[in-house]
Amino acid sequence: MAASDAELIRRARKDADAFSELYLRHHAQLYRWFRSRLPEAEASELTAEVFAQAALGLRRFRDEAGGSALPWLFGIAKNLLRRYDARGRLETAARRRLGMPLRSYDLESEEVERRLDASALRPELESALGSLPGDQRAALELRVVEERPYQEVAAVLGCSETAARLRVMRALGRLARSFGRA
Repeated sequence: MAASDAELIRRARKDADAFSELYLRHHAQLYRWFRSRLPEAEASELTAEVFAQAALGLRRFRDEAGGSALPWLFGIAKNLLRRYDARGRLETAARRRLGMPLRSYDLESEEVERRLDASALRPELESALGSLPGDQRAALELRVVEERPYQEVAAVLGCSETAARLRVMRALGRLARSFGRA
């Protein structure tokens, strides 16, 4: 018969293998709970932190659930999530006060794959950009690379906003044709 969580915790005070068994028994459930609330990286980090805190607090465990450690582990998880949320609110408030943009730098695996595919096209893209007329390339760089509004693109190029839009549109059309997408 498998040992109860309470027995594993008692043994884990002297035997790391017992704690490993507790971890293997419950980490997936705790990760799923965090993942339903947070991005993948944060869910993994907080799941690991639950077990780090549990390992440091083995002596504080009280068997109040018929041998199960899940209520104790979820208590730790809820406290960590509460602190994580509070820290996020503080950071967001500080960024707003300082006028800093709020950005997420998390990349999902599909986005990483898309970027890797795009990097393989770099030589072709550089060649296609080099073949654009100078006014179209300049307009495209200002609008797409530097993300400037059309009003600024027009001012930098010394043309109307309509002309700036046309230059960008023509440049994008040429690029699309060079990659067989138009």
